[in-house]
Amino acid sequence: MPNNKPTLVLGGTGKTGRRVAERLTKRGLPVRIGSRSGEPPFDWDDPAAWPAALKNVGAVYISYYPDLTAPGAAEAIRSFTELAVKSGVPRLVLLSGRGEAEAQRCEQIVRDSGAEWTLVRASWFNQNFSEDYLLEPILAGEVALPVGDVGEPFVDADDIADVAVAALTEDRHVGQLYEVTGPRLWTFANAIAEIGRVTQRNIRYVQISMEEYASMLKSAQLPPEFVTLITYLFTEVLDGRNASVADGVTRALGRAPRDFSQYVHDTAATGVWNVVREGRADSTISAA
Repeated sequence: MPNNKPTLVLGGTGKTGRRVAERLTKRGLPVRIGSRSGEPPFDWDDPAAWPAALKNVGAVYISYYPDLTAPGAAEAIRSFTELAVKSGVPRLVLLSGRGEAEAQRCEQIVRDSGAEWTLVRASWFNQNFSEDYLLEPILAGEVALPVGDVGEPFVDADDIADVAVAALTEDRHVGQLYEVTGPRLWTFANAIAEIGRVTQRNIRYVQISMEEYASMLKSAQLPPEFVTLITYLFTEVLDGRNASVADGVTRALGRAPRDFSQYVHDTAATGVWNVVREGRADSTISAA
C-alpha cells in the first residue's frame, strides 16, 4: 500500500465499499470510511468536506453515488481526482460500470489524473438480489422488471472487493483495466427461477414494459432523478450489450469468479430469502 497511509474507501458502507473496508481492516491496514457518517464525513454533494477526508491518505477506492451515469458524475469525479492528486494521494481505484458510456468518460478522467490508477469495470451485482433492490420483490414472491431474454454475467460483490483490495495494495495492478463479470450468462428470469429452486419457494418473474416499471417506481415515491437513472440502466445497459463474460477476476486474482449459482446456494443458507411477506412489493432501487 502506498506509504502505509490510510485508504479512503468511498461508499464505505455500500455493497462493495463495505467489503473493501472489511478486507483491508482484516489485514491490519488503516482504513478511513468515506460516508456521511464517517469520521471525517464524506458527501459527494459537499465538496467542502473533501479535503479533510483526503488528508494524509495513501489510496482511494472511488465508488460514486448514485451511479457514474448520473448527471454531474463526471464533473464530480474530475473535481475529486484533481483534489486527491493535489492532496498528495498517489493511487486511485475506480469502480466503474460495464457498458456505460458515461462511466467510461469518468474512467478517462481517472486515467488522466496523474495518479496511479486501476479501473474495475463491473457488471450487475449478484447482491442486488439479496441486499436491497430486488430483495423485497423476491420476499413477496413476484419480481417484475422491464427486461426479457437478455443474458447478464452477474458478478459477485466479494469478487469485486477482492480485485479492488489487490489494486489498492499491490503495485502490479497499476494501469490495469479489469472488466469483472461472473463466469456465465443468466437471464433475470433464470436467476429468479434459481433462487426459487434453491429456496423451494414459488417466485414469479414477470416482464413488464418500461412505462409500467417507471410508473411503479414513481408510485414508490422514488425521487425523479432516480427514476430517470433506473430507466436509463434498463433501457440502455441491459439491452444485450453486456451479454458476454470477461476475464478481469481471473487476470487480477488468478482464480475463477464466483458463479451465480454458488452465490444463490450460499446466500440461501443465511435465510435472507425465507421470510415470505404478504402482498406484492414494489421493485425499487437503493444505490447505497
